Amino acid sequence: MYCKDKSRLKRKHRGIALIISMIFIAIFSTLAMAMFTMSSNNTITANNFHQANESRVAAESGLEVIRYYLGQFEVSSTVSEEQWYSLLTSSLQDSMTLSGLSCAIDGTTFTIGSSQSPVLLGSITNRGFYAELQPGLVMTPNGLTDGITFRVTGVNNGISRLIEGGFTYGVEENVNSVFDFGVATKGPLSLQGNILLDGVNIAVESDVYIESMNETNALEIIGNSQIAGDVKIVNPDGTVTLQGGKAGIGGETGSDAIENHVDIGVAATEFPIPDTDHFEQYVTGITIDSSTDTSNNATYENIRIAAGTNPHFSGDVQLNGIIFIETPNVVTFSGNVDITGIIIGDGDVTDNSGTNQINITGNISSSSVSNLPVETYGELTEEVGTFMMAPGFAVSFGGSFGTLNGAIAANGVTFFGNAGGEIGGSILNYSDEPMTLSGNSDLYFNRSGITDIPAGFVPVYDIVIHYQPVSYSENIL
Repeated sequence: MYCKDKSRLKRKHRGIALIISMIFIAIFSTLAMAMFTMSSNNTITANNFHQANESRVAAESGLEVIRYYLGQFEVSSTVSEEQWYSLLTSSLQDSMTLSGLSCAIDGTTFTIGSSQSPVLLGSITNRGFYAELQPGLVMTPNGLTDGITFRVTGVNNGISRLIEGGFTYGVEENVNSVFDFGVATKGPLSLQGNILLDGVNIAVESDVYIESMNETNALEIIGNSQIAGDVKIVNPDGTVTLQGGKAGIGGETGSDAIENHVDIGVAATEFPIPDTDHFEQYVTGITIDSSTDTSNNATYENIRIAAGTNPHFSGDVQLNGIIFIETPNVVTFSGNVDITGIIIGDGDVTDNSGTNQINITGNISSSSVSNLPVETYGELTEEVGTFMMAPGFAVSFGGSFGTLNGAIAANGVTFFGNAGGEIGGSILNYSDEPMTLSGNSDLYFNRSGITDIPAGFVPVYDIVIHYQPVSYSENIL
């Protein structure tokens, strides 16, 4: 009985292992399918992320391209702000077209590439970018300010990413200044006779800066003339001529003087803008015209010399405050002149004709406006550092002087005869015509302690483009 039941039980459970095996196979197959599906989805997701990142990278590359070209742009601060953007886009179009980049200007919108024809990056034909620039408000660390906004779209296999942001205009100060030199001239310089340019304290106070872009013979020293300091010449083809056994530069003569003390092909530095209008506010005295007798000894305070007067001051004169000379005019001082003030010639800084002149043939003594009584002359006493500002005037000195108390600026500066003495600043010649120093003039430059730009001169800076990282944003299209 027991044996029969046991046999019957064995027959009843026969095949259960197969069923269990099939169940496990089904479970594992399902898990395998799920894992395969998950792996496939992960692969697809990873590829999508890769393609999206590639499009973002394309946009970032586009931004770097734009930053590179904008980094090449600079414009003088003398150009009005309203012109900056048009000059920028014109410059971009020229440089990008030259590099083979497709770009266009439509009104104020500057485009690079397009959605139908993006700029391709390297040899990858399915990845590129297109962009547009416009004037607008840009976020900076100090808030919104006017600048240039950008939209750069990166594309890759049909996936797009957009990044936005902006650039602002900034100021880049020139490292060098013409006031770092005793003499700075746009035209060639010629020393003839027994001329000595030296520093009162050290030789570098008499350093010379010459542009001479229209004349290769930039410096000519004839006779016994010498420059105690060094010479910098902008024209890369500029030459120096030394004639005479004692003609020298930096304490040396001959080829040693040129090799050791002349630097040719230096970077140009901007001449400051002479703002003569600034001084007109102080002109409160009489106006000298054709009816004024200027032959007698006299004292003048804050005077105006009317256009076309051409006065000849033949007596001894005391000049206090501003001497404001209108154009056209030829003004001559042949007597002794004592100046506690500033001579202003209200001419055009581009006028090199020599039509307007200031000729000082007598002896001069001068002192700063800071020596004038404040209760009478007010803020004028703070306008220090300038002796003569005469753009558009040819200026000549023929008499001796103790000290000229500040910078001299004109379109043509000549020293002749026995003119000589100490100059408490720099001589700036805005003319492209040759500047000649002749006779027995010894000019000693004292620029010690001068750190501020002389009164009335407006420095010229370069306007450049600055990227503003805080303005960056990214969007999915």
